Amino acid sequence: MGKMVKKPEDDLFRKLKWMMLFRLLFALLLLGGTIIYGANENLPYFSKPLVYIYWLTAWVILLSLCYSLVFSFFSNEVFFAYVQTGIDTIIATSIIFLTGSYASLFTFLYLIVIICASMLLSRKGSLIIAGLCCLEYGVMVDLEYYNIIRPAFLTEGNLYDNYEWNQVIYKMGTVMLACFLTMVLSSYLAEQERRAQSDLQTMGDQVKRMEKMAVVGEMASGLAHEIKNPLTSLSGSIQMLMESHHYDTDQKKLMTIVVREAERLNALVSDFLQFARPKLGAMETIEVACLLEETVSLFENNEKYKDKVTFIKDIEKNLWTEMDPGQLKQVILNLMLNAAEAMENNKGVITVTSYLHRDQFIRVKIIDDGDGMDEAIIPSIFDPFFTTKAKGTGLGLSIVLRILQAYNYQVDVKSEKHKGSTFTLKLRSVSGNNEN
Repeated sequence: MGKMVKKPEDDLFRKLKWMMLFRLLFALLLLGGTIIYGANENLPYFSKPLVYIYWLTAWVILLSLCYSLVFSFFSNEVFFAYVQTGIDTIIATSIIFLTGSYASLFTFLYLIVIICASMLLSRKGSLIIAGLCCLEYGVMVDLEYYNIIRPAFLTEGNLYDNYEWNQVIYKMGTVMLACFLTMVLSSYLAEQERRAQSDLQTMGDQVKRMEKMAVVGEMASGLAHEIKNPLTSLSGSIQMLMESHHYDTDQKKLMTIVVREAERLNALVSDFLQFARPKLGAMETIEVACLLEETVSLFENNEKYKDKVTFIKDIEKNLWTEMDPGQLKQVILNLMLNAAEAMENNKGVITVTSYLHRDQFIRVKIIDDGDGMDEAIIPSIFDPFFTTKAKGTGLGLSIVLRILQAYNYQVDVKSEKHKGSTFTLKLRSVSGNNEN
């Protein structure tokens, strides 16, 4: 079946485990820092302000232990990440309140929580956490300003008496602005890191496929030639026998079956040879949109799929690449056939898109709304003779990969069970043919 594909959730699982450990270490550090502070200030170990922090530290440690116990029972790791980071905002607000609220030096804890949220969640998730931090801080300072709550370590005076209202507004605005700027920067860096990991994973898969194909290709080429030569002789001999008139009806029927199956086997060996050693065709500058339109039109006129498959096209014009037109058309047709065969009764929608990616490579996507695939089998779909269909040789996708590799192009696939599949071609972009 091949190696299991690494899911994005696997990385989230690892980060959540590190976050639980970090939270536990932070609680122990907070406890140690509180004890040292009390000793330096000659405060009794169980004085009222310190006891509040002891209680908060105990709750953080208890939460960390509870997280580790229930973690394995959570199937939705994203929701679990939201729960943890949401509670972390409350813990940060509690620490800030206990250490002086408006005058606290620990407002930077909000920034740490937001950075952690960016590592665990999407940009939307980190925006929600940043909003929570701002809301909690704003409510806390407002309540302190109107003397509704009072920080534990504040012994005299209050916020209303010690600071002008414009100073309070200025600091609140500064903290909130810092939260949102941290969210934007950390989310951007986290997205870049996730994208880089995905690209590295894709490149690693491509290298493994190329290594596997190179070995199999060498073996397949020799084997296919050894089969093809005697097969041609066998088919020719049967046809010569059929030209004689010294056989009855049953013999003619049997010889017809032999010829038909020999031709089918010959076609299979030819496909195998094309997989084993694809040849570079005549390199031409092709307008991708024009070729896609022609190929879609050709497929729509196929009697087997006519009036069954509906095409949605989102094709960007004036994109050019270098390749043999016939081979690129064969690649697109094979992917469309694969998409149609993945749909129940060959009925459904195929979406064809093309656009210029920011890396200046053209992306062509063939998207179907079929049954999709389990992630466990995705690494094997480009292997020769691997198929999940009742009929088929299992060479279609293998030939697609081999043709593209001959031009140093790539194909990637994303699929989810019952949600369809997306095959993405990565083609080099070149200057257009002005004569066209």
